[in-house]
Amino acid sequence: MVDTIYVEEEVLEHPRAKLIISKFPLARIIEIDRFGEVFNKRNQNFKIQKINPAIILAKKYKKLILPAPDGFGIGGKRNYYFSHMYNCIYDCRYCFLQGMYSSANYVIFINFEDFAEQIIQINKEFSKDNITFFSGYDCDSLALENITGFLDYILPIFSPYPKSMLEVRTKSAKLKPMTIVSPPDNCIIAYSLMPQIMSGVLDHKAPSIDRRIKSMTDLANRGWKIGLRFDPLIYGKNWKELYTELIVSISKNIPSEAIHSISFGPLRFPRAMFQKIFKLYPDDILFTGPITQRGSIMAYSEEIENEMALHCRQLFSNFVSDSIIFQCVSEGSSNLSDQV
Repeated sequence: MVDTIYVEEEVLEHPRAKLIISKFPLARIIEIDRFGEVFNKRNQNFKIQKINPAIILAKKYKKLILPAPDGFGIGGKRNYYFSHMYNCIYDCRYCFLQGMYSSANYVIFINFEDFAEQIIQINKEFSKDNITFFSGYDCDSLALENITGFLDYILPIFSPYPKSMLEVRTKSAKLKPMTIVSPPDNCIIAYSLMPQIMSGVLDHKAPSIDRRIKSMTDLANRGWKIGLRFDPLIYGKNWKELYTELIVSISKNIPSEAIHSISFGPLRFPRAMFQKIFKLYPDDILFTGPITQRGSIMAYSEEIENEMALHCRQLFSNFVSDSIIFQCVSEGSSNLSDQV
């Protein structure tokens, strides 16, 4: 239960801020100048703060829509990403956010209109190109949808632009607003996945893989395009058998024609980020595994990476066409990151 909400003075009277605040009638409301004075404070303990994070309501001025790095995409000529939030309600052990930010508090940027304006500008500027916009890298796109209403707001923005695709990345089993609107042709609900035995150890607080598959199945039956995201691939005992079982389970539940794309990528951290996360969880099984330094990154060996990539691509090829399988590798980074 959220018991503290920080609100920037500039957005205190914004209708969206008022609506979010109204959902927490018992929370303390603390007025601040800019979110960074709380979010970027030194000597915060991410691990402790994660137990009971506060909400910070703010306005985002810069870097609303950012170009995706080379090597990342699902077939579009142009790729962008954005985050209407910083941080996530889940506590996945491999998540780069715990090494990126000092604070575990949730920052919600309430100026959705400014995000929409930039999306529209990009679509108009590159109207002849296929463009993909990725949502959900500094947060989970749907986990707090009942509080933010972001997807409900942003979906109609894409309707005039059929060559533009919105990917909504999530682990959430919540299905609203997708169950109350008609599925648009240019939206993908993309689920992060790994074998259940690995998820049970690493995906703290997140819905089980079975629940995610059930949600995907429900959405596919309603006509939504589904994305399967195996990023990062996790190495461990019997990993080949575990990933095989997972793909077989998905193929039995979700019709292949509902799958828009499959992407996968290796587990990688910039060295400084890895060191910060390792200090939080020095005994975690993930970090005591075969991760080594490779230049400026911490990762599995190239041999392990290549073996996993080859095996998983072969698995996916038994399920869908090779044309919708994408390997995403951004050198030197474990994920996209939207810097404060």
